Amino acid sequence: MEHNRFFPPHDGIALGALAEKIGAELVDREWANRPIRSVAPISRAGEGDICYILSRRSKAELQSCAASAILCDKALQSAIPSHIPVLLTSAPNTAFARAGALLHPQAMLPQPIVVSSGISPAAFVDPSAHIEDGVTIEPMAVIGADAAIGAGSHIGPGTIIGPHVKIGRNCVIAGGASIICAYLGNDVIIHNGARIGQDGFGYAPGPGGMLKIVQVGRVIIQDKVEIGANTTIDRGAMDDTVIGEGTKIDNLVQVGHNVRIGRHCGIVAKVGIAGSTRIGDGVMIGGAAAINGHIHIGDGAQIAALSGVVGDVPPGERYGGIPARPMRDFLRDMAEVAARSGSRAKKTEKDND
Repeated sequence: MEHNRFFPPHDGIALGALAEKIGAELVDREWANRPIRSVAPISRAGEGDICYILSRRSKAELQSCAASAILCDKALQSAIPSHIPVLLTSAPNTAFARAGALLHPQAMLPQPIVVSSGISPAAFVDPSAHIEDGVTIEPMAVIGADAAIGAGSHIGPGTIIGPHVKIGRNCVIAGGASIICAYLGNDVIIHNGARIGQDGFGYAPGPGGMLKIVQVGRVIIQDKVEIGANTTIDRGAMDDTVIGEGTKIDNLVQVGHNVRIGRHCGIVAKVGIAGSTRIGDGVMIGGAAAINGHIHIGDGAQIAALSGVVGDVPPGERYGGIPARPMRDFLRDMAEVAARSGSRAKKTEKDND
């Protein structure tokens, strides 16, 4: 893939300086002045690119690699060809992430579409809204009565910020998002089309059908949270829906009313979390997992992709399957199913002979 106009290469950072910034050790200081301009995978890295390797499975690709530098840990150093400068680190993927942020800072946040500073005359800002200095509001955005937006924040085109919503400083709300009945902390990123603060799904049976239960809570999003495109987070029914500091939520995730998610969690695309569930700190949930309502997932737990979690998960446990259970039990069950299937296939083949 050639460099394109969306994310052009950096003007260049000297390899020695880059190593210091990302916490890696440049093995041969003779390469310290070599310019690094972009990131690339091993398979197509060329001049000016930095890449990284995590296992010997990529060893074959190294022979034709033309990268200007490679990140690896000490155990893999001997596999790197002599023509590629080596940066040693115990966490190559972390160092690579830091390098990418330095070389392509424009790719780290949703970028302005039309207006890069100030308030567009094509935006509607209610006269009672409180807008601090340095806020950018793009065309067709709507800012409701008594809303507040902190300094350095960016509001994308077509975004709706509802009445009384509070948005902290240095936040980025990308185009087409809607935020109502919510308070956001500082350094929050909301990607395109996300829906924050709509009413939750709550009904009671009545003589004439389902009766809507009033939803009068809020959404509280703490500092440094990132919410992916087209993700939906319902406001609480009577309590708040809370997303803890530093948590990262992928695209197309549904968070139900009254859910409380802890700090520094990672939630992958298509996860659905039913109402009033409590999720601890540092929890990781794989793609398309379904989480039942009114349960508790303990700190540091891991939920495998495509799992169906119907009950509480203890802290630090790894669960998988439908219904979700401890990973060792799930893998044992899968092995037994595979063994039975194999036995049936052999029996059928024998009967057909």
